[in-house]
Amino acid sequence: MTPDELRARLSAFAVRVDAFAAPLLASVATRNAADQLMRASSAAASNHRAAGRARSHAEFTAKVGTALEEADEKLAWVEHLVVCQRVTPEAAAPIIAEAAQLVRILGRSSATARRNEAERKRSPATRRVRR
Repeated sequence: MTPDELRARLSAFAVRVDAFAAPLLASVATRNAADQLMRASSAAASNHRAAGRARSHAEFTAKVGTALEEADEKLAWVEHLVVCQRVTPEAAAPIIAEAAQLVRILGRSSATARRNEAERKRSPATRRVRR
């Protein structure tokens, strides 16, 4: 999957999550979880987008890590809604499945970025020489 494809997938998923969570905003019992779920979904997409605009590899690594944290948070909020019986497991299943896949994808991306960042710090040959 290319970075552009992942960016589009994260954005489309944020839209799906908004549609899933919007009816939950009407109830006091589910409002906070729905709001947090919507925020985490859009934050994962926007942080991944920001990673593509990073000014340095360190900034890229940090943004991908933040996108991973937000993706994991959205998974946690959906699972919370299921455990609290605010949504049915059947209704949440497609959201949980996609969120789990995105967490795995971003987790691998983050691990690779961290590994590459560590390699850059160890290897002086990768540093630019100022003239």
